Amino acid sequence: MSLNRRGFVLGGALAVGWLSTGAALPAAAGTGPAEIVARYRELQVGRGRRTPERDQAVAALDELAGAYEAAMNTAADQLWDDLPTGPGSTYFPKMYYRLRCIAVAWATPGSALSTRPELPERLRTALGTLYRVQYNENTAEEGNWYVYEIGVPLWLLQIIAVLGEVLTPEERERFLRPVLRFVADPNRRAKDPSVVETGANRSDKALIAVVSGAMLGDTDRIRLGIDAVTDVAGGGAASLVRRVTEGDGFHTDGSFLQHEVVPYAGHYALVLLTSLAGLTALTRDTEWELAREVREEACAALIDGCAPFVFAGSMVEPVRGRFLSRQGETAHDAGHQLIAAAVLFARTAAEPARSRLAGLAASWIDAGTWAPYLEVSGLDRFSGGLHPVGVAEVEYAQELLDTGPGRPETAALHRVFGQQDRMVHATPGWSASLGIGSSRICRYESINLMNLHGWYTGDGVLYVFLPTDQGHYSDAFWPTVDATLLPGTTTKDVAPPELADTPLAPHDFAGGARYDDRFGAQGLDFTSQDGTLAARKSWFFTPDGVVCLGAGITDGTGAAVRTTVENRNLGEGGRGTLLADGIPVPERAELRNPGWLHLAGIGGYVFLADAAVTAVREDRTGNWWDVDQGANTGGTTTPYTRRYQKVLVEHGARPTDASYAYAVLPGASVADTVAARSRWQVRANDPVVQAIRSRRENLLMANFHAAGAVDGVAVSGPASLVVGSHRGRRRLAIADPTQRQEVIQVSLPGAVVDVPVAGARGDTRVLDIG
Repeated sequence: MSLNRRGFVLGGALAVGWLSTGAALPAAAGTGPAEIVARYRELQVGRGRRTPERDQAVAALDELAGAYEAAMNTAADQLWDDLPTGPGSTYFPKMYYRLRCIAVAWATPGSALSTRPELPERLRTALGTLYRVQYNENTAEEGNWYVYEIGVPLWLLQIIAVLGEVLTPEERERFLRPVLRFVADPNRRAKDPSVVETGANRSDKALIAVVSGAMLGDTDRIRLGIDAVTDVAGGGAASLVRRVTEGDGFHTDGSFLQHEVVPYAGHYALVLLTSLAGLTALTRDTEWELAREVREEACAALIDGCAPFVFAGSMVEPVRGRFLSRQGETAHDAGHQLIAAAVLFARTAAEPARSRLAGLAASWIDAGTWAPYLEVSGLDRFSGGLHPVGVAEVEYAQELLDTGPGRPETAALHRVFGQQDRMVHATPGWSASLGIGSSRICRYESINLMNLHGWYTGDGVLYVFLPTDQGHYSDAFWPTVDATLLPGTTTKDVAPPELADTPLAPHDFAGGARYDDRFGAQGLDFTSQDGTLAARKSWFFTPDGVVCLGAGITDGTGAAVRTTVENRNLGEGGRGTLLADGIPVPERAELRNPGWLHLAGIGGYVFLADAAVTAVREDRTGNWWDVDQGANTGGTTTPYTRRYQKVLVEHGARPTDASYAYAVLPGASVADTVAARSRWQVRANDPVVQAIRSRRENLLMANFHAAGAVDGVAVSGPASLVVGSHRGRRRLAIADPTQRQEVIQVSLPGAVVDVPVAGARGDTRVLDIG
């Protein structure tokens, strides 16, 4: 039996310089099932294109795989001392993940493990042991269905692909039997066939069906997997590239939902796109090649639905769901997976998508300096889930970068994704986004013992992203932050509510209007999860900062109520002077009616109404296990300590119709902060109308929680609007944050306009009025 590390021989030479000439990747000499397997193997180990960055990736893989291999006891049924054998989904996914790391390292040219002549036999023995005692066609699905039907099959296919001729055809067929059982039909859930797979789950199962079919030479199974992409069996209802207006998948406005009510452009959309990019690469120029329109729609979904949520190479927090609590999946890790998918798509995409994808990927790699994409290290924190950047990803990215793709210009962007109650506001110097919940979108997701401190992440969190502070949310933020005091939220000083899976909020009003790429209004009708605390909240986004208004703040429980202006992660032993009206603030201070604050290196805060403000600087210690105790995702108990700067507006106990008004000025200097005090004027801040006027542009920005009027503008019902001037005419941008109305009537001086909003799903209507 041959122990050739090359395994399944490539059907033809795959040119390294494919992109340098602008040509598509050349077709291989063989285009049958074996070629699919050979390509899948390359996606795991790369091509052996040597660079210092690739060598570093190999070394990082060797370090991880070497430790796993040294601890592996192939003479026993329990391969690792810390992973007990037995039924259920608790431990065995990690077993397959570890074996996958060892096998990939062995198969990677230039790795330390590749020089070990005895290792192939150890790998065969370990794989046989796992088949016999943990995962075979007779295994019962106990625990999480996902590990049997997706998680373990993916690791297993990667192991089999890289082992190649180490395995006999009979062994390969035997090890694939559980995959054929648990993914017999990629369209449906094996544990409950009444469940039709959607979104990322469907994409993963399609990939599993194609690769396993190719390994067995089963062309019908390959076709079954390809047909699952567009849901041929279901008439296209669950197609991965069909835009929807409800449920899982990419929506018509670019939103992405999984589990029906969770915004997930920062995780499940990445999984879906990664699988589609893989399928595109595997089936290129074969009889099973994905249709051109499918490939084009997949690339468009990446650009339209995920790219807006990237900041400095990372995915922003409000679209990462429960996975923001995962130690091995920081915002930068999620961004890295999107980069990898964009690079892989760009290898075969036609213009103009090819240049667009290549430029985006290159710009994200350039910008991500806190966790550089090409500097692979610290792989020991991964245990599955999103795929970490590896040898192949580094090689492919460097090939792309060598072609000198044009980077897109840095430009302002304000975008509302009404079908997932999300928005993003980007300027050349900073970006921001909101985490909100409604009757349509859950406050948070906390399942499988993950996101254990997610209580308030959907209660109006204002996330601010700075290019000079890229590590803020990735640097042990979630295990160390006081998660009861997230910026933008109004909370009580009591124990947090009991966690639920995907709790919805009671109100429809959540969303806002986009005026242009520089200005937008967002509002939220807020009631706490326990139903005792209420508030009306607004955020007005401008090029200089975000004006935050709160009104109708009422609670009768007797607990102290506070609104968090800032809770900034300054890092381990972080510094940065906090000034209040020009005077340095001690570690704890009670400030009465400050005009402005400034935090060095972060920005300024202007108070537009009197406020009792508490400022606290403190060190906080926590560990990843505190926030994620999932059987296959749980973090370590290693303690992390980070320093935080808190700024709170105190509303006292039993407030009735309390309010706040302040502006957050990301990246502002002290001088900018002082000057900003006169930039905005609060025109209304009560439970019905919250409005400001931007004096420089003479814009009125307002949220109406019911019919009301301000500054000569009246509406017939709930609305978010911005009124300004454009080319000598009045411009009105208006949206229905409730997504319930048919028409909103707007009265302006000299004009009455009926704006149809039925079916708009939160989209903004823009009208020029004489």
